Amino acid sequence: MSRAPSPLGKDLIGLEELSAEQIESILNTAEPFKEISERRIKKVPVLRGKTIVNLFMEPSTRTRISFEFAEKRLSADTVNISASGSSVQKGETLVDTARNLEAMRIDMVVIRHPSSGAARFLADRIPSNVINAGDGSHEHPTQALLDLLTIRDHRESIRGLKVCIVGDILHSRVARSNIFGLLKLGAEVGVCGPKTLIPAGIQDLGVTIFRRIEEAIEWSDVLNILRLQLERMQGGFVPSLREYNRVFGVTIPRLEAAPQDILILHPGPMNRGVEIDSDVADGPQSVILKQVTNGVAVRMAVLYLLAGGAPERAEAAKKGEMA
Repeated sequence: MSRAPSPLGKDLIGLEELSAEQIESILNTAEPFKEISERRIKKVPVLRGKTIVNLFMEPSTRTRISFEFAEKRLSADTVNISASGSSVQKGETLVDTARNLEAMRIDMVVIRHPSSGAARFLADRIPSNVINAGDGSHEHPTQALLDLLTIRDHRESIRGLKVCIVGDILHSRVARSNIFGLLKLGAEVGVCGPKTLIPAGIQDLGVTIFRRIEEAIEWSDVLNILRLQLERMQGGFVPSLREYNRVFGVTIPRLEAAPQDILILHPGPMNRGVEIDSDVADGPQSVILKQVTNGVAVRMAVLYLLAGGAPERAEAAKKGEMA
């Protein structure tokens, strides 16, 4: 692996900080890494000798496993730490945890944390690369990147597309990262959901607000559907799950009324029968499982680039050559 500076800088904290060119570089680098997951032996030696710590301070399944697959397919050594099994339960601070990890000579930290800003806080205090796997309601950059890659796979170009994010925008770090990424790549972005779940001033980011799901569907080329994050709510945001489904649920009859075919995304986990009906989630317009597949390739690309890999050498890296 080249020791050249990363084209992304030292860390990946959010898409707000990246240029359109940097985002495109990640997506382009992910393309050759897709093929590795289809091989009989799903491994290349690109990150051999690198040690990566997955520091997950809140529950996660898809993101944690996706990062683990990405790290192992690049031949990195990985260590997994969760809040329930760490000294955080004994009162240790995030900085002390990080400094102890640094003393073990690690190369990267992938962090998920319930507090917004935790990833930046950590990145400013340790020399290792830091990747934000979701911090509070701030950002979840790799989820947005895999969403962008999936849209591009099915619509050739993101520029000029109309993409509406539907659901709990207020509590969603995924929504924020998607808005930043989509706008930088030239898409038009809308949001739709109950007034109680639309952040005040979000239109200042350059998005269109839809109050009715029918209007959002009529306008959109792509729907990215978010779940209600009930664990972050203190109550009173929606009357009931049944009422939410009746007013904002994405259903087959609503999609059939649209003048165009709409691509359906969902970052998961899904609440079937609430924000999305099963026949939509499993239908021909859904690319939800493709998002999961692309998640590994995108995270491989981010790890590779932060380790100093050159985007133009990604094809060689895929073949097992040091890039």
